[in-house]
Amino acid sequence: MEIFGVPTQALFGQLLIGLINGSFYALLSLGLAVIFGLLNIINFTHGAQYMMGAFCAYFLATKLGIGYWWALAIAPLAVGLVGMVIERLMLARLYKLDHLYGLLLTFGLALIIQGLFRNEYGTSGIPYAMPQELSGGRNLGFMFLPNYRAWVIVASIVMCLATWFVIEKTRLGSYLRAATENPALVQAFGINVPRMITLTYGFGVALAAFAGVMAAPIYQVNPLMGADLIIVVFAVVVIGGMGSIMGSIVTGFALGLIEGLTKVFYPEASNTVIFIIMAIVLMIKPAGLFGTQR
Repeated sequence: MEIFGVPTQALFGQLLIGLINGSFYALLSLGLAVIFGLLNIINFTHGAQYMMGAFCAYFLATKLGIGYWWALAIAPLAVGLVGMVIERLMLARLYKLDHLYGLLLTFGLALIIQGLFRNEYGTSGIPYAMPQELSGGRNLGFMFLPNYRAWVIVASIVMCLATWFVIEKTRLGSYLRAATENPALVQAFGINVPRMITLTYGFGVALAAFAGVMAAPIYQVNPLMGADLIIVVFAVVVIGGMGSIMGSIVTGFALGLIEGLTKVFYPEASNTVIFIIMAIVLMIKPAGLFGTQR
């Protein structure tokens, strides 16, 4: 059976790959949006922190014998704590300066972190086993759906929606947004704003590490895995709107699907289609599809 001259299995296979890529685009751009929207920091270290999540899971498995499910909880906490230390020691000194200083600092940190891991482990991928419970897959008739890839999509959607709900619909989220707009007023109500900022940055970093752990069994553990992805993720954030939580989620999944369809109908443009869309969006709506002028 064919759709528009393309075999059904090939079409749905590429859509599945697009959804998986979109899951990681959404999670990573969500972490960037949380950090930028609430802290006004352009966090270029995000790709390196995504990679650190994958390596943390690998270390837990090889050094301590800790499996995937515990790694999925421990790695984001560990990398998030490292992020909180970075925020307190370095980024906190730049909040009153132009955004460019934060971008340059985080870009430099990303290069240092990636360089250290690359010197130690090279650039070839290191295999990381998926959990035995999610091995195999299901034959849906029109395509074969691997269980692990289905888990990645579902877990990403749940994590993204839970983050959106906390930030947009809870009292904690309202405190975070208020601290961004008027930290002195929020401080007057007895809320420790610096601690809140540090925890927010740590949470954004933890999202990147969570995505890294889920990506490890699919893409292998590689010191450059974040560098290959971060430019695309920044494009996703720009298209969705800098700081827009829902914009990052919707745009991440949508662009993953568009990229997958492009690989089917016009493979030559699959590596550039996201950047073409970004250029068009910036010309029509510079603040992004879901963003507002700051």
